[in-house]
Parts: sequence; C-alpha cells; structure tokens
Amino acid sequence: MVTDHDEAAAVRPLTLAWASRHLEAGERIVRTEVLHGGVTAETRRLAVGARGGGTRDLVLRTFVGVEHAEDWLDREAGALMLLKGTGVLAPGLVAADPTAAYCEYPSLLMTHLAGRTVLDDEGLETRVPLLARQLVAIHAIRPAERPREYVALTTADTVVTPKGADAVAWTAAIDVIRQPAPPYEGRFLHRDFHPGNVLFDVAPARPAGARITGVVDWAATSWGPADLDVAHCSANLALLHGPAWGLRFAEAYEEAGGMPAATASERLYWWVRDGLAFSEEVRLVSQPWREAGRTELTTRVVEERLDAYVTALMDAPG
Repeated sequence: MVTDHDEAAAVRPLTLAWASRHLEAGERIVRTEVLHGGVTAETRRLAVGARGGGTRDLVLRTFVGVEHAEDWLDREAGALMLLKGTGVLAPGLVAADPTAAYCEYPSLLMTHLAGRTVLDDEGLETRVPLLARQLVAIHAIRPAERPREYVALTTADTVVTPKGADAVAWTAAIDVIRQPAPPYEGRFLHRDFHPGNVLFDVAPARPAGARITGVVDWAATSWGPADLDVAHCSANLALLHGPAWGLRFAEAYEEAGGMPAATASERLYWWVRDGLAFSEEVRLVSQPWREAGRTELTTRVVEERLDAYVTALMDAPG
C-alpha cells in the first residue's frame, strides 16, 4: 500500500501500476511526495522499499493537459540516455510513456539525484561560476544524432512591455529581434538551464551550493547557439537576484571556457531575445520562486527587474 504525505501526492492508479512494473523484483512503492518548483509537469518522489529492507528514491514526471507532452517526454528520455556516461550528472532513465499508452497521462520515471535547488541570494558569488562551468560541459557534448533545432520563445509582436518600463530601451530591444537571427555554430543545448533546474550539495559539512550534484528537466533539449542557453540562465539570475547577476553570468561563462558569439551585436541578439521572452510569462515564472520561499518576488517586483535587465543589456558597451 502506498503511503502519501497528502492527497495531492497520490499517484493515479494506472500510472502507479505502470511504475510498479519497472521496479526490481521484490520492490514496491511505499511512499510518495510532491516535489514543487516545476511549471509544466507534476513531479513526485517515489520511495521504493526493497524486500530485505531499505529504500531508494525514483522521480515520476507526469504531464497533465500539456499540448506538446509527447514531444517533450520523447526528447527528455532521449537526452537522459545520451547523457549517460558523459560526465554531465543527470537522472538515469527508468521508463517512459510519452503517449500515455499505459498511464493516465504522459509520464516518465527516472532515478533520483541527491541535492536540492538553491535560489537564495546567499552564496551566489560561489554558485555563478559553478553554473557557468556546468553549462560549458553541457555545450561540449557532441551527440551522434542532433536534437531538433531550437524554437524561439517570443517574437517582436508578442513582447509585453511592463507598465512603467523604459520605453526607449524596450523599443530598441524589440527592434533588435526584428532582425534576422545571426549565423551561429550549433551546440547541444539544455534550453531551460537555470538555477531551478540545477541541484546543489547541501551536506552539513559543505556550504549550500558549493558543489553541483546534477541537472534536471531535459525536456526542451535542442540544437542551437550556445548564447541562447547563456541568455536563458542570465535572465533567470537577473530576475532572481538582480540585473547585475545576469550580466555577470555571461562573463563567467566565457571565463569558464565557453565560446559565445564572436561579436557583441550577435551576443546581444540572443540575450535580448531570451530576456524579452520573459515579458510574456512573468506571473508563470515567478510563482514557483515564491512557492520555494522567495515570497518577495511578486509579479511586480519581477517585472521591475526585467525592465532593469533589458535596459542594462541595451546600455552595455558594444
């Protein structure tokens, strides 16, 4: 019998039966727990008990009412298989049901990684270089078969300029992404790399965030410019911790051996494109941060930080 921390943690019957079929002989799921922080998927930790005692944890991701669930789960399953043995710490794939052939909804079962996300301001000066080195390692992967080409997350006509924003800076930024995308050398992209998808060691003997223990949520894996991953993490850091940290991450990536675009104008294109994409989903992005304890990050505060970040990008020396 499965023991849940609360009713919301309960796994749906067909999904529970499917997950149970992928356990080792004599194992059973004894407890489930909701893991918060994601936007598109329901994520649960499953405590698996062995016949001889002891437990291990698995993670179940379920996409309920998500339009592109099959594609995302196919890509995540493929990425987890690809990453095995690369040196990039990621969950191991246990099973996937992208079409919901066996589960109520498309689902993926994978191993559980130690550590947790760290979204606090404290220790950021240590974590930013670690994040940068991790992203360089991801971009160094050379898959035998490329994932699909990246998809842009915004257009010049769908940007939502925040109330009270610097109109001159935003007009200039929107004009930047009206231009054709610059040429680029393709790289293997996580495509959603940011502090919320990176796990850090939180052992008592080690300051929180002093070591990365894994990278999760590979559903958006793509092929495209390295600057797009850099831009996405930079924008997240800017909204979480202030615009200066967004700019700092781009520097840290290069210091770690990353290869951004050759010219300032090319780099600006990708940084602005990803930054402006946040204008359409400020409320959606900021809610998990508040749930994780950053209650001061109201939608309005995040909008103000986004305005300051976009303005800083447009004011940066070329």
